[in-house]
Amino acid sequence: MKTGTKIITLDNGYHLWTNTQGQGDIHLLALHGGPGGNHEYWEDTAEQLKKQGLDVQVTMYDQLGSLYSDQPDYSDPEIAKKYLTYEYFLDEVDEVREKLGLDNFYLIGQSWGGLLVQEYAVKYGQHLKGAIISSMVDEIDEYVASVNRRRQEVLPQTEIDFMHECEEKNDYDNQRYQDDVQILNINFVDRKQPSKLYHLKDIGGSAVYNAFQGDNEFVITGKLKDWHFRDQLKNIKVPTLLTFGENETMPISTAEIMQKEIPNSRLVTTPDGGHHHMVDNPDVYYKHLADFIREVEDGSFKGE
Repeated sequence: MKTGTKIITLDNGYHLWTNTQGQGDIHLLALHGGPGGNHEYWEDTAEQLKKQGLDVQVTMYDQLGSLYSDQPDYSDPEIAKKYLTYEYFLDEVDEVREKLGLDNFYLIGQSWGGLLVQEYAVKYGQHLKGAIISSMVDEIDEYVASVNRRRQEVLPQTEIDFMHECEEKNDYDNQRYQDDVQILNINFVDRKQPSKLYHLKDIGGSAVYNAFQGDNEFVITGKLKDWHFRDQLKNIKVPTLLTFGENETMPISTAEIMQKEIPNSRLVTTPDGGHHHMVDNPDVYYKHLADFIREVEDGSFKGE
């Protein structure tokens, strides 16, 4: 595939921004989180893998409703009903794969993207050579318990109580509340500061994010509150890497359960890594990824 940016037109008429970096016969498709996030933490993935001695062609894209891709009018109930679903975003991955001519490829997904990797490996696993689930659990209730514990680690009880009051009143615009969220972000999401992912203005796909997650990473009020996938993990048949930051929002204890449930999988963790541990500690994150791809390529990969 040619490197650089390519705009693809989906069968539904919307346009998605895609970008390909790197060279080689190994192909990696990268899914961002959010939902409503964007591709940016994957921008140097091909370069980071090359530093690890591996040539990989990496394609990233902004999902519908995110950054450079089309922004549907989600205030229209019919559009929201059609496109703000797990099924839409899962099938979008496969349409992107098809339109880019990818097959026998690796799929990596961060957070929400890791949810899509789990679902894709079950439904469309015949197209995959390997799957990488980056910082995403299979049971959302365990995530909620984890972020509540994280609040206790860095905030005084007065602030935790205040956050709960704001959440009960749906008062998410409160500046004190948002200041507390930022303390949590710095400790557990973007530990490497100043974060390369911050912008002068918020450019997130808030309509999609709010529909699935809510206001921030530490509260779930959207559709993700019903995410339960553990009974499907046994149906992931491709070699799978689970990668989590050691200081992030997602619980390592859940990752350990996932590793046992997915037949041919390995769990690795990134020291001093938050939820975006590919940015916090790229040398370790990409060594784990490069080692996984090499072993799958040469047939030596064995799950734990």
